[in-house]
Amino acid sequence: MSRTVDQGAPVRAPQWLLQGELAMCPCGCVGKRTKGSYLRKTITSGAQLLQQVMFTEDTAAQAGLLQRIDPRVKVVATVVLLVATSLLRTVPALFALYLATLATAAASALPLGFFIKRVWLFVPVFTGIMVLPATLSLVTHGEVVWTLWHWHGHPEGFTRQGLLGASLVVSRVAVSISLVVLLTLTTPWVRLLAALRGLGVPKMFIMIIGMAYRYIFLLLNGITEMYQARTARTIGSARHDGSARAFLGASVGTLIGRSHQLSEEVHQAMTARGYTGDAKVLHRFALRPADGLYLAAAVAVSVLVVMGERLLVH
Repeated sequence: MSRTVDQGAPVRAPQWLLQGELAMCPCGCVGKRTKGSYLRKTITSGAQLLQQVMFTEDTAAQAGLLQRIDPRVKVVATVVLLVATSLLRTVPALFALYLATLATAAASALPLGFFIKRVWLFVPVFTGIMVLPATLSLVTHGEVVWTLWHWHGHPEGFTRQGLLGASLVVSRVAVSISLVVLLTLTTPWVRLLAALRGLGVPKMFIMIIGMAYRYIFLLLNGITEMYQARTARTIGSARHDGSARAFLGASVGTLIGRSHQLSEEVHQAMTARGYTGDAKVLHRFALRPADGLYLAAAVAVSVLVVMGERLLVH
């Protein structure tokens, strides 16, 4: 029997498509839990990196505050703010500059959650680990605020001076990374390279950075395609034996050969089109009054924060 569909009724997804798949109990009572492949995790991380780059290109194309500013002006303003960040000596002043960075990110139509996570997921891991020994009384002498052990009757542990110094370093790194991330999220990569070239950066340096940036994603894409082709032709679960190691070695050799051949083809195509080493963009750079206002605002904020800190401290 045929059934007619009301043209005015909304089309909904079938129920079986909305239902979640059944998974094994977390306790592992049923079946055998297999350990995830490191190769699969690496490929997945590479795919996520590609997605983040695509998202960055989308945010750079939005109609926000910084997207309308000349890239050369943004680079100079970022350098000025980075110099001001290095001159600050107190956490409250760095926090005030960080709030200004968040306000600029919000005015540039950037998701604040993504912007904050992109900075604070790496700062505590790397910077925190490096400055952690400096918080102990063995390295930085001072008033012990958290005793961990005693040595000859003297308390040893975290000192107030060490914790203040560590918080200052972490805050300074967080603000610096936030400024750089703000620049890269609001500027397309090609225009950023062209801006660096316009500011006098040598052509060879721009060429090396540009080619390295492109080849990272080309190699990631090649590795992803090779792994997907391998898994699509594999019956059953993956085996970690001699054949798997042979496949890995053959894949590395194939990838090196493909990258070499691709570099030759790209170089020939670039020279045939008249490439001389300069980064070219379709949009011509032209300074506007808004660019001068943004640069003046960046300089004013830097001077106010640094001088205000000096006045409050003294």
